[in-house]
Amino acid sequence: MESLFQQQQRTESLAYFILVFCATVVYYTMAYLKTDQSANNQNQRAHWYVRNNTFIRITQFILLSIALYLLLVFASEHLTQLLHLHTQEYLLLLIFPMVSLAYYGLPFPALARYNLRNLGWLKPLVIAFTWSGMVIVYPVFYQHILQLQHYQPDAFTAYLFLKNFMFITLLCIMFDIKDYAMDYNRQLKTWVVRLGLRKTIFYVLIPLSIVGLASYLGYAVLNHFSAWRMLFNTIPFVAAILVAYSLHHRRSIFYYLFIIDGLMILKAVCGILGMLIH
Repeated sequence: MESLFQQQQRTESLAYFILVFCATVVYYTMAYLKTDQSANNQNQRAHWYVRNNTFIRITQFILLSIALYLLLVFASEHLTQLLHLHTQEYLLLLIFPMVSLAYYGLPFPALARYNLRNLGWLKPLVIAFTWSGMVIVYPVFYQHILQLQHYQPDAFTAYLFLKNFMFITLLCIMFDIKDYAMDYNRQLKTWVVRLGLRKTIFYVLIPLSIVGLASYLGYAVLNHFSAWRMLFNTIPFVAAILVAYSLHHRRSIFYYLFIIDGLMILKAVCGILGMLIH
């Protein structure tokens, strides 16, 4: 919704939002379907997935069925338009699903063991790239197909993509802090395992937040954004800096799930308010 507001697109269709919701839950949950009862004895999240395994599998089936149904309906209703997309549009349509498949491992026996998820330093970048495509590129692409128009991203879309990419990368690195001990034992070289907690916070997270904030303010001044719009869009970066600093203390799993993931919602709300209030 934030992306549509910022790119001045309007939609009354809920189908895309339902599809994104279903796809996100199915995709995220795939990593926990095979959680072993004996593994991760101290991991509350792993225990929850073990206790609710039957429920999870049922909901996965339901959500996947809804997503596939919506995709089939969309493809059948707009088949002519989809068949006449330009080459760059096909590339834009396929690159994000292909990267997301590679995250878990391509579905071929010879390649299944090679997946981007096991490259700890690359994992946040892959997640941020896929998520940015889903929330920045696809909503507007979807609208163009509905309106029987070709889609050609402009410089502003590229800027929004980069801004979102940086912000989600930041959150993913923060989120890896909670799994530091487990990733260290598995020899998964995440940013925090490679650098240590203090260096990750003060050499990566806070500087990246400041760079993101400075680049936004520079872009906003050059493009004559209103003071209110600049103020609202500054809030998520300031919040990210405060949250990053807070992680040098031990935090509960609830803190990571509610506060860090909540920064995505905060960013969306502030982005929408920035467009509505001048």
